[in-house]
Amino acid sequence: MITSEFQAAQKRAQDVLKEAGIVLTAEETAHIEVADMGLNRLAVEGLELVTYINNDRYCAKELVLFPGQTCPEHRHPAVDGMPGKQETFRCRAGEVWLYVEGEPEPSIRAKVPAASRKYYTVSREITLRPGEQYTIPPNTLHWFQAGPEGAVVSEFSSRSTDENDIFTDPHIRRAPVVEN
Repeated sequence: MITSEFQAAQKRAQDVLKEAGIVLTAEETAHIEVADMGLNRLAVEGLELVTYINNDRYCAKELVLFPGQTCPEHRHPAVDGMPGKQETFRCRAGEVWLYVEGEPEPSIRAKVPAASRKYYTVSREITLRPGEQYTIPPNTLHWFQAGPEGAVVSEFSSRSTDENDIFTDPHIRRAPVVEN
């Protein structure tokens, strides 16, 4: 991802959060993470996030998804003898379609990214609107996509170790690489 794309996504995420009534400090604003998953398709696959706290016991984040943007399928495995991350998503603005393991839906609302179609394998659909939440158990395959207005999701979880997440797509690099 090039620097100008990274900066534009940071600014857009800041504006979305402000419109949703979420106030950030100057430091939080400066550290909005833009995760394009190393795929260079940020508009389709990726997300923007702010991490408020992440320690050995718990984590709190804001996730921003632009309209139709998708966080690719992944799971949070056990790490160093500790269970994988358990996370609760609470929708703050917009609509988000969450897909988890379980009875598949015959038809889903999300548009699976064409370039990565084979890496999206779970299709039990949970729709979250403002004020609704869902808890994802540890080591559960899941992915999510914003509806047509985009979405803001607060994530409350046990310790986050993003570097240990296992993505179904082997091409994904969780840590962003920004080039001039």
